[in-house]
Parts: sequence; structure tokens; C-alpha cells
Amino acid sequence: MSMDNKKASDLSAEELYALARQREKEEAERKEAERRQKREKLMEKRKEMLARHRKELNELERQIRELGGRVGRAASTGGARRGRRAGGESISQKLCEIVATRPEMGIKEIKAEAEKAGLDTKNISQTLAYLKRQGRLTSPRRGIYKAV
Repeated sequence: MSMDNKKASDLSAEELYALARQREKEEAERKEAERRQKREKLMEKRKEMLARHRKELNELERQIRELGGRVGRAASTGGARRGRRAGGESISQKLCEIVATRPEMGIKEIKAEAEKAGLDTKNISQTLAYLKRQGRLTSPRRGIYKAV
């Protein structure tokens, strides 16, 4: 006689445990199948939404180009490239030139000169560290920089 045909009261503890494990496994498989089905539906919805978005975006970009405008990253930043000044000179290059004006300069002095030159000094420490790693500047001691 199989476990399915016996009454629960007739089953041994081991048979009850095995039956419970089997039902837990079946329930977990059923839930996983439901999750998988939901996930597939959501992925399909996402795919359709992206296709619709791309189509609408391409149409807008086409209309902008017809009117003589630029589209993409250059249009959103006003045509200026990140890390460059209006004259096309890089911030890194300008900082090297500032440091080269004296034998040694501290961060405060460099920042003051950079502000006079119209540079964005928000990330000056990172830029100086980058120039030091590139070998374009040296640092004889902490917070002091020299041109190479």
C-alpha cells in the first residue's frame, strides 16, 4: 500500500516526514514556476516599453535635427566636453601651467590661481592627485606640488 492511499493516522513518523517533505518540494516548485512566469511577463513588458521609448526618442531626435539642432550628449552640455575649458584647453593642462609658474605651490595657492583663471576648483585635489599619478607633477611633501 502506498503512502497516498493510507490515512494520516496509519502512517509512521518517517512516512509523515517524507510526505511533508515531498509536499514542501512540490509547493516550492509551484511557487518558483509562478515567479518565473511573472518574471517573463514583466521582462516582455519591459522589452515592449523600451522599444516604444526608443521609437519615440528617435522621432524626437529626427525632428530636432530637421530644425538644425544637435541631439545627444553634446546638445545637453552645450557642446562643451567634460574636463575642458571653452578654449579647448584641459583643466589638467592649465593646472600644470599654474604649478609651473613657481618652484613649489601649496593647494591653497593653486586653488586661488585656478579660480583667477576661471577654472572649476570643485575637484582640484582629485585632479592634482591624477596629475601626480601621471607623472606630470611631483609632491615633495604633503599638500605641496612641483612641476616636472
